[in-house]
Amino acid sequence: MADSQQITLAGGKLSGARVGAGRDLLIIHSLLADRTAFDPVLPWLAERFRVTLVDLPGFYASPPIAPGIYNYADLLAEVFDNDGLAGDAIVLANGFGGTIAAAMAIRNGDKFDRLVLSDAAGGFPPEGRKAFQTMAEKVSTEGIASVATIAANRVFHKAYLEAHPEAIEERRRVLLGVAPEAFIAACRTLMTSDLVPELAAIRNPALVICGELDGATPPVLCRQMADHIPGAQYIELAGCGHCPPLEQPQAFIAAVADFVGAG
Repeated sequence: MADSQQITLAGGKLSGARVGAGRDLLIIHSLLADRTAFDPVLPWLAERFRVTLVDLPGFYASPPIAPGIYNYADLLAEVFDNDGLAGDAIVLANGFGGTIAAAMAIRNGDKFDRLVLSDAAGGFPPEGRKAFQTMAEKVSTEGIASVATIAANRVFHKAYLEAHPEAIEERRRVLLGVAPEAFIAACRTLMTSDLVPELAAIRNPALVICGELDGATPPVLCRQMADHIPGAQYIELAGCGHCPPLEQPQAFIAAVADFVGAG
């Protein structure tokens, strides 16, 4: 949005943007997208919330960090300590950002209120871990642009790509802005993370959303997340892939509106 303000977060350890006014809403993007993936829903959100969009390590001006899910989660928790987000803040996260948000809720759930996890997993089976290993190896040997097609096919399903062939080039442009070592660190983090045994410790009210056609984090993994977080709600969006705010913004808004108190 034109009136968003570029900001630094977590004592200068992260970059981001802020727009809107009202109750705080923190947005954490996925590995295969950046914060602009939320642009289609940002006008609606900014009319109702003070939205803080964080850039994950390696994106824009956020420096890379070492692998490890709690390295990411503890860094993101510093946003609440340093950047004036109130205790009733809502955290909304997609993909890798959702895994980070879940880890943050396990250790620092008292710093915020509601949790919306879109297409996020607590851990991946062997075939999922292998996909992250493959991407990390390709980036290491061929450069980050080499995974653009893989990324597009993980973010979007076949029918969407057939209707929007430009999406592959859009993923390439996003990925070219990511520090390769940060992408590799994130892949290694997802290869080794298993939060499932710890999800029962989350006390934040939680909503888990999943695209029916998500090939990166399929519904079985999203349902697992919802099943292990006490009291979590689960909504599946028909005909949608890995990034509902980008692919089906109106359906995404309808899914979250009541939960975030903006119905």
